[in-house]
Amino acid sequence: MKENSWLLCNVHMFAFWGGTTTRIVCDNLKTGVVRHPKDGEIILNEAYEALGNHYMTAIMPAQVRKPKQKASVEGAVGKIATAVIARLRNEEFCSMDELRAAVACALDEYNREPFQKREGSRFQVFQDEELAYLRPLPAIPYEIATWIYNRSVYLDCHMVYDKNHYSCPYQYVGKKVDLKLTDSLVEVYCKGERIATHHRFPECLSNQWSTHLEDMPDKFRQMEWDDERIRKWAGTIGSSTAEVVDRIFSAVQIKEQGYNSCLAVLRLSKKYTPPRLEVACALALTHFHSPRYRHLAAILSAEEDISFQQKKDDEQRELDKATQGYIRGAAYYGGIKHD
Repeated sequence: MKENSWLLCNVHMFAFWGGTTTRIVCDNLKTGVVRHPKDGEIILNEAYEALGNHYMTAIMPAQVRKPKQKASVEGAVGKIATAVIARLRNEEFCSMDELRAAVACALDEYNREPFQKREGSRFQVFQDEELAYLRPLPAIPYEIATWIYNRSVYLDCHMVYDKNHYSCPYQYVGKKVDLKLTDSLVEVYCKGERIATHHRFPECLSNQWSTHLEDMPDKFRQMEWDDERIRKWAGTIGSSTAEVVDRIFSAVQIKEQGYNSCLAVLRLSKKYTPPRLEVACALALTHFHSPRYRHLAAILSAEEDISFQQKKDDEQRELDKATQGYIRGAAYYGGIKHD
């Protein structure tokens, strides 16, 4: 289990109960406990210890190789898992939200079922006997955060994290920013000042854009001039390159989002020459609706553009040979004096 997952399990546990306990008895998992010697002080993971301090609870791992200290917990986990899975085994779900709601409902039903050998239910015991021992939750839940430093704000007013793009105010273009990452948010800081906040994209997504319109310049002439320069540069290379640039711009919500992609494509002309880039764009347009840098770089590095151009030249020569015919001239048919 990853550290963030373990910490979130504890946060959600307290939220489910509606309070905190005096102590937590956990297993000796590496994401929570660094060292548990037979004699000496227990060393906890720094983040896990911070969570305990936040909720004012003592973290006391079970003794090593003492399974009886957690037997009831292990048994309860097995019974709950079996009961929930049994209730939902024939159900179909189309989203994680639906699944979570169904699991919560099945768990509530399990907790409200009457005991077999005593009066009441788990829910009643919790409400009547155990709830009084819980202390109130802190006003703010424990927040798991990591920091990423020295990320650049690009010409399109976005910085990139985990292959996704998050906007920053245009005044910070070209500067370095720091990121504070939580489970659901991306906060952007510049010299200790927070300049932007975005909802974090899931890890399964890539090449997504989170853009605040207020971060984009209204009448920033340099940005408008760059748009014109990019199209003009593409036009000087050739019609296929211009078409690739046009399709990149048409695939984004605002033109600033296409600056980096277009410039990456056009810079290939400096490495492989403009004629080769034009041929590579023509080839890529036959396979992709909106070719990007990775497509063109692969074509050029493999020299597929050269073979593509040779094939086109061979086809054109064959076509010319089939249509040109043989012309002998008027003197051949009419004599020298055409008589």
